[in-house]
Amino acid sequence: NDTKKHVYGAESRRATVDVFLKAAGYLDCAVNQVLPQIPPEKRRALPVDLVEGNLKALSLQGLGQGVDMQLGLAIDNPKATLAVKRRLACEMVKYWQQIKDSIPELPLSDGWAKKHTLFVKWKYAEAKAAAYYFHGLILDEGNTEKSQEMAISSLQASEEFLKESKRASKAFHSTPPTSRISTPFGTTKHLLDMIPKETLSKLQNNQDLNTQERPSNTGVSQIITPPPPLPDFPLALNPEEYELPQLDPLLKKEANH
Repeated sequence: NDTKKHVYGAESRRATVDVFLKAAGYLDCAVNQVLPQIPPEKRRALPVDLVEGNLKALSLQGLGQGVDMQLGLAIDNPKATLAVKRRLACEMVKYWQQIKDSIPELPLSDGWAKKHTLFVKWKYAEAKAAAYYFHGLILDEGNTEKSQEMAISSLQASEEFLKESKRASKAFHSTPPTSRISTPFGTTKHLLDMIPKETLSKLQNNQDLNTQERPSNTGVSQIITPPPPLPDFPLALNPEEYELPQLDPLLKKEANH
C-alpha cells in the first residue's frame, strides 16, 4: 500500500508540473501575444490582475512552483543525488527572484496584491533555505577546514532563511482574505524537519572552528561567516508554448464592420 501511495503521489506531482508549465504558457502568450495588440490607453484601463508585470510574475510562478514539485520528487527519490537537489533548489531561487522583480508595480492597497507579494516573499525565502541547505551538505563532504567552515555558514544561512519563510508564511495566511495554514508537505516538510537538525549536528561536531555552542531548543543566533555564493545554474523549465487560435472568419468579418 505504501508503495502504491508513493507511485501515485509521484505520478500526481509529475502531472502537476505539466499543469504548471501549461498555465505558464497561457500567461506567457498573454504577455507576448495578446497585450501588444491592445492599444496603450486600453491597456492602462485593465484591472490590476491583468497588468503586464502581474501576468509575467504569474507565468514565472508556474515555473517556480513546477521546480518546487520536481525538488519534492528528488527528495523522495533515494537515487537522486545531493547535486541534483542543489541544482533544483538553486533554479528555484532564480525563478522566485525573477518573480519578485516582476511585481513591484502592483498597488499594495489591493488586498490580493498584498497577499500575492507576501506569498512571493515566503516562497523566495523558502527556496533560499533549500538552496543553502543542499549547498551546505555538499560542502560538508569536503575534507578541508575551509570547506567545513563554508558548510557551517551555509547551513546557518539556510536556518535563517527558513525562519524568514515561516514568518512570511504566517503573514501571508493572516492577511485578508485570510487563509488556513495547511499541514506542511513535500519540500517544505523536509526543510522544516531537516534544517534545524542538520545545522545543530554540524555545529556540535565542529566546536573546534570557534562556533558558538547552543542548546538544541534554540535557533542559530549568529552566522559565523557570510555564506558562500550559491552556484549559478541555467534555468531548465520553460513555459509550454501556446499559440492563439486563428480568429473565426465570421468574427473577423464583424470586426471589419
